[in-house]
Amino acid sequence: MKFENLLAEVGGFGKFQISLILIMVIPRVTLPFHFLLINFIGAIPSHHCDISSLDADGIFGNLTQEERLTVSIPAQEDGSPASCHMFSHPQFHLLSNSSSTTDLPVVECQNGWKYDNSTFKSTLSTEFDLVCNKRGLNKATATIFFVGVMIGAAFSGWLSDRFGRKPMLMVSYLITAAFGVASAFSQSFIMFAITRFFTGLGITGISIITIVLCVEWADIEHRTFAAVIISLDWSIGTMILPGIAYFVKDWRSLVLAVTAPLALAVITWRWIPESARWLIVNGKLEEAHLYLSKCASVNKRENSLKDIKPQTLAAVIITENKGDRKYSCLDLIRSSNMRKLSILSGITWFGVAFTYYGISLNITGFGLDLYLTQFIYGAIELPAKLLAYVCLDKLGRRYSQAGLLVTTGACIGITILIPRDLWLPRTVIAVLGKGFSEAAFTCLFLYTTEIFPTMLRQNGLGYSSFVGRIGVSLAPLVVLLDEVWLPLPQVLFCTAAIAAGLLALLLPETRNVRLPETIEDIEKTRKRSIFSPLP
Repeated sequence: MKFENLLAEVGGFGKFQISLILIMVIPRVTLPFHFLLINFIGAIPSHHCDISSLDADGIFGNLTQEERLTVSIPAQEDGSPASCHMFSHPQFHLLSNSSSTTDLPVVECQNGWKYDNSTFKSTLSTEFDLVCNKRGLNKATATIFFVGVMIGAAFSGWLSDRFGRKPMLMVSYLITAAFGVASAFSQSFIMFAITRFFTGLGITGISIITIVLCVEWADIEHRTFAAVIISLDWSIGTMILPGIAYFVKDWRSLVLAVTAPLALAVITWRWIPESARWLIVNGKLEEAHLYLSKCASVNKRENSLKDIKPQTLAAVIITENKGDRKYSCLDLIRSSNMRKLSILSGITWFGVAFTYYGISLNITGFGLDLYLTQFIYGAIELPAKLLAYVCLDKLGRRYSQAGLLVTTGACIGITILIPRDLWLPRTVIAVLGKGFSEAAFTCLFLYTTEIFPTMLRQNGLGYSSFVGRIGVSLAPLVVLLDEVWLPLPQVLFCTAAIAAGLLALLLPETRNVRLPETIEDIEKTRKRSIFSPLP
């Protein structure tokens, strides 16, 4: 008797699993809110030097604001005031002579900046002056957050394999909520950076623990469907975020608004079941039997466990867990097949995450409204989920993962060749690339949960996510390389996607294959599961 057979008997995808997915939507909707938040709180509005110091003695007299800017700040090619420089002293002759200002002496802004507040009431950039020579710090806030996500992935994976999925999920809730609220009250950029780091540290647990719980409670037949459905909350959250940001234009209030759902998540946590697979593997048979009985009851299969006693469950998953041995990330590289899986999984995660966030964090480069672009990026993910489901179901995991990654890279490559003034075709291709990259991410979460065994599943997903978040952390900084060569960021994103896609072909196929429970299952060839009723 295998666990998959037992799960089929108590209901592999019934009201119990649907209820679990619905409860998970509450915390998971905060994932795109926080991951993409920098697009709004880090937005840089139009700005120019504060010229009040030039009018210290009232020398501007009755000049209009436009005339004051003319004599104080050099004009850019489009006629707007320069963002980072001002004249060393007023150039009154420019009022009557509009000759070139390139030869006039300029200095960097002396007394800060004046910002256009028509779109945003306040952002990180306007509050902490993260513009001009501090522009890099603005992008660094995203990197700092994703470094927290990266480290949190490794720790939450290890801890949830050791102490259980459910308790570590609550820890993730509390860390994310506490530091999310704290970041909204930051009094300096340093304080904001620190609190965002710990917000990322906590929120990654929500991401990887919830997906594993849903997949571990689904049977083979419905595993793909469960993984795709639970990932829809990301797309819906991505579409909701610009709506919230449109009405909440103060960055502090926006941070609080996107963190608020976690209060409800803490309340509903009590109804989340622990993974029965994890409980059996770790010898907690009474508790595993309790949750399986609840599953059978909710799915109206009460009689399915009448002949199954808690002690019987010990034979469902035969483990090599001798004594009190605790598994860690080191076990991912101790044996040959596990080592191969871990290396290939890490590379694939890097390629997917690096490319996805390279596209997602560059929503101002296509000539469209910031809110509209973010909404379109979210809307394209809905058909992308359908594409992912069809590919996973018909082509299998390996070819779907490789094909979607290579197609994403191709879309990015095409945008490099289209002139930047042709914003419409560039936007269309970029949106398609965003859709394919989201489909690749959807495949990846399911694929990763299927290739690692139960006793190391969270460790494997945590490690893979850790490597992927390295790519995410680098993505905002790579975008800055457009100052070196304009197409360079797109060239790097394109190359990473195609290379990772080709290497993904070396991963094993897991469609319709029983979830591995032990390292021993990985080291030997797994056969396709055949459903049969319990005797």
